[in-house]
Amino acid sequence: MAKQHWKGGALLAPVPPVIVTCGTAEKPNALTVGWTGIINTIPPKTYISVRPSRYSYNLIKESGEFVINLPTERLVKSVDYIGCRTGAKEDKLSKCKLTVSASQTVSAPLLDQSPVNIECRVSEVISLGTHDMFLADIVGVNVDESLIDENGRLALEKANLLAYVHGEYYGLGKKLGSYGYSVRKKKKKVYKNGNKSK
Repeated sequence: MAKQHWKGGALLAPVPPVIVTCGTAEKPNALTVGWTGIINTIPPKTYISVRPSRYSYNLIKESGEFVINLPTERLVKSVDYIGCRTGAKEDKLSKCKLTVSASQTVSAPLLDQSPVNIECRVSEVISLGTHDMFLADIVGVNVDESLIDENGRLALEKANLLAYVHGEYYGLGKKLGSYGYSVRKKKKKVYKNGNKSK
């Protein structure tokens, strides 16, 4: 296929458009973040990149704590609104009719309407240019019980999470496979007479 070559740019997609809560349960604030992800498994570490000009930046830097809240398709309008407005001028959570509760391990609150809340404690701040990266330890995870199946497995596919692609919001769509499915050996069928299929 024919391709055009462009200069380097921020064009990785899709990314999760998460709602990050900060401040305290008594005085909460939220911002929408697209630059986030997992950077290590053991110990579990994540990051968010935030412009220093954002109102939430100093709240996170001073407390050293925040919560990443995974939004569902039902929260898409709130995700967009929270990303377009500043907490310096209005209570965005109240405007979106969203509520928060105290977290288990950090001072920043968790978003009640999110099915998954990831409690984070900043370990390092790295200045990168337009954004500063808050590297953080994941110190707690809260999961809605409706997403835990009868075997105790997290059925995150039931959450209807959002994806963000070059300025557009999308639902995740249909499942195409699972980790390792391309190399997994197929189980042989066993018929009633006990013989295996060839």
